[in-house]
Amino acid sequence: MIKRFVAQVAIVGVGALALLGLGAVSSVLTRGEPLVGPVVAAEAEGAMALADVKGQLKVTRQELERAHQILDYSGRYSIPADLSALIYDNAVAEGIPASIGFQLVKIESDFTNTAASSASAIGLTQLRLPTARTYDSGLNASDLQNPEVNLRIGFRYLKDLLKRFDNNAALALEAYNKGPTLVAAQQELGMQIEGKYSRAVLGGLRKRT
Repeated sequence: MIKRFVAQVAIVGVGALALLGLGAVSSVLTRGEPLVGPVVAAEAEGAMALADVKGQLKVTRQELERAHQILDYSGRYSIPADLSALIYDNAVAEGIPASIGFQLVKIESDFTNTAASSASAIGLTQLRLPTARTYDSGLNASDLQNPEVNLRIGFRYLKDLLKRFDNNAALALEAYNKGPTLVAAQQELGMQIEGKYSRAVLGGLRKRT
């Protein structure tokens, strides 16, 4: 009997709470107050959460693609992963194709940071100090043996040459090798410009793809 009474009291209590809830809703409806506010807020929060997840997924995909590319180039050229990462990141940062960046470094220095030529070209991208100083006047020769500095300036120089020669990779590469003044003069005279250097870089890309 006591158990039945307790159960009845519980049922009545629940019913009362339900009626109170319905009464509150009825009151809101009677006053004409909208119920959509909380719903809209919840939808907005859900949309923001979904956008955040999508953004994180995009970043993750980009990081995975970067890691894949770095390891791929490291294997192709048999170079350490940290050097591959430096070349890849600097090429991407300067807006030049990573494939051209790697092949240029291969041709210029064979990935040897201490490489130096008889023409006083230094480092991975074989920059001459006067050329490097057009981008940073405070540089000295030893700075060009810093891989980060050398790659950043070398690739920026190539990017500027691509702009100057209307994104013609062969002309820009020849200008990188011979100097833009000579290539521009040859262009004015209608001479054949594409030569051994650009063929070595671009031909190397085709062999490795």
